[in-house]
Amino acid sequence: MTPSDLETLRLADDAEGHARAAAILRDGGLVALPTETVYGLGGDARNDMAVARIFEAKGRPRFNPLIVHVDSIDRAQAYVHWSDQADRLAQAFWPGPLTLVLPLRDDAGLSPLVTADLPTLAIRLPAHPVAQRLLSEFAGPVAAPSANPSGRISPTTADHVLAGLGGRIAAVLDGGACDVGLESTILGLGRSPTLLRPGGLPTGPIEAALGMALVHHSTGDPLVAPGQMASHYAPGASVRLNARAAEPGELFLGFGPMDCDLNLSASGDLTEAAANLFGHLHALDARAPDGIAVAPVPDTGLGLAINDRLRRAAAPR
Repeated sequence: MTPSDLETLRLADDAEGHARAAAILRDGGLVALPTETVYGLGGDARNDMAVARIFEAKGRPRFNPLIVHVDSIDRAQAYVHWSDQADRLAQAFWPGPLTLVLPLRDDAGLSPLVTADLPTLAIRLPAHPVAQRLLSEFAGPVAAPSANPSGRISPTTADHVLAGLGGRIAAVLDGGACDVGLESTILGLGRSPTLLRPGGLPTGPIEAALGMALVHHSTGDPLVAPGQMASHYAPGASVRLNARAAEPGELFLGFGPMDCDLNLSASGDLTEAAANLFGHLHALDARAPDGIAVAPVPDTGLGLAINDRLRRAAAPR
């Protein structure tokens, strides 16, 4: 059976749905699951075939590593070499939208496809209760990039998942809309704590917890974590940034009080804008415009992550 032959099930957030989802994962199948950030496309991180199916279903380049999701700090420590900085951050922000990149243990037992043969592993403990329940029931590591075709807009609802991957995965566990709406912040804990990808946790609280400023990963540096591709998170339509109005054939995505087709946050609230970003891009793209013009968003707090996603969505493809 090829991926396109699959009948993708929509599983309810109940005992039967969670049991079915866990059984699919144990059998090497793929289940999209909600997290507080976006929906992830989950497979058993120890199973080479399951992880290969993730790359196949998404059309994802094999050199792009995956994030592993776990249900506890204790389980995370079974796969990576833990550190005092990791413990400080996990105690402060897990469960939550923070991924830590740490040295992989020799006895981790994970598929090498997960790390793209890098010596490090990206790992996190999600806060969404549906994800937590499934991870606990599965009782193992779940590799889960965003549940969308590679390079396209990330999914924040089960409908987004089905529109992009229906027929290519076994099931989606429907947990409603994602609260944060942006992928996790990714932090590398090597010689110096390094921001590898801005995301749903702003950098200010991280720096306060560590008592030091973060080093920022340069776009010219080698790819060492998910979400670092130059072109990513893109709708079918072209994206034009820092626009003051739409041009002919474009739809206008606003921020703050203004006339527009959809507004990330009419009040200028960055948390609301982050939660709306991917959903609004999906909605505008469904109207098949020539392009999507996007109003300026402040590059502070969560705006750092919003602008990161928008720049990658607007990059040449």
